[in-house]
Amino acid sequence: MRRGARGMSAAPALEVEATPIGNQTLVPGVAPITPAQRLSLRANAPMEPHKAQRPADHGLFDTNARNQIEMF
Repeated sequence: MRRGARGMSAAPALEVEATPIGNQTLVPGVAPITPAQRLSLRANAPMEPHKAQRPADHGLFDTNARNQIEMF
């Protein structure tokens, strides 16, 4: 297969690995993510709330108060 005027040859065929969800292409030079790396990523991620949080719309964080014209 030729590409352009320089006559470059075709790219080498990539390896394929069979997994339970289907075939996955293996890219040369890219290491798969290990379970330890996945767990480390989740452990270092910021905590998420268990239920919906109320908005911080009072005091310093009240953005509507900034739009007032007069103080009283």
